[in-house]
Amino acid sequence: MSRDQYTFTDPRTLYPTPDQQPDPETQGEPGLQEAMRDFVDIGAETYRGSGRLDGRKALITGADSGIGAAVAVAFAREGADVAIAYLPEEEEDARLVVDLIEKSGRVAAAIPGDLKDEGYCADLVASAVEKLGGLDILVNNAGKQVYAEKLEDLTDENFDDTLKTNVYGMFWVTRAAVPHLPPGSTIINTTSVQAYSPSPILVDYATTKASINAFTKATAQQLAPRGIRVNAVAPGPIWTPLQVSKGQPKDALEEFGAHTPLGRAGQPAELAPAYVFLASAESSYVIGATLSVTGGMPTP
Repeated sequence: MSRDQYTFTDPRTLYPTPDQQPDPETQGEPGLQEAMRDFVDIGAETYRGSGRLDGRKALITGADSGIGAAVAVAFAREGADVAIAYLPEEEEDARLVVDLIEKSGRVAAAIPGDLKDEGYCADLVASAVEKLGGLDILVNNAGKQVYAEKLEDLTDENFDDTLKTNVYGMFWVTRAAVPHLPPGSTIINTTSVQAYSPSPILVDYATTKASINAFTKATAQQLAPRGIRVNAVAPGPIWTPLQVSKGQPKDALEEFGAHTPLGRAGQPAELAPAYVFLASAESSYVIGATLSVTGGMPTP
């Protein structure tokens, strides 16, 4: 049998370590997975579903590539219909994800736009509800990350863009979605190990990820009495287009993930099962939690 997420394996050698990969190729923003020379696994060949989300209806932001794409593939193979949100410039990657969802026998809805636009966020939810016939899973995953070596290099525009994408977009989408979510629904937000151990070159990004943790815990308490569970996933260093499109300096990319106890970066496919667990009824008593998937990097 070919390898899938259930296959017993050594996590140290499951994917290449930095010294086993070719030199990474940098891109401009927002970054395309299709253009990455290095291997990125979104579970297209490895994720095996088992009906854990049969009949569910999910909206995932930032689902054209990386973690969001892996979650979209996993949700579809677990039986969910999926709407994906992404920037118009990322259409090429989004088409692949739509194709993978449809090949899993599920409905795919592609809804491009910019989460910095409050109007788009409201329209996104309305469109997802219409195209899927309802909504009971929301994954706030889209993120902007651009490094700045010095605080003086962090412009007002970049700081504002990061906050608007990572925090305001999450807030606007969640606020629009809540009235449509029946009891039993789940909201999953993507935070980061950066919320706990911030890199000096990611001041704005780390700030937003700490905010997402607080937002998750506050809304979890507010929405639990309505039967809606809110949780978060905190990835460590994960190999995605975000990293090669100004997310990290070129010299840092060459050792990206080497400092983890496993000695390598994670792959998006390794995050998907965490989101499936939090979306499924298996996690019915898990509320306000942050599930860390960091390759061993400590978190509180």
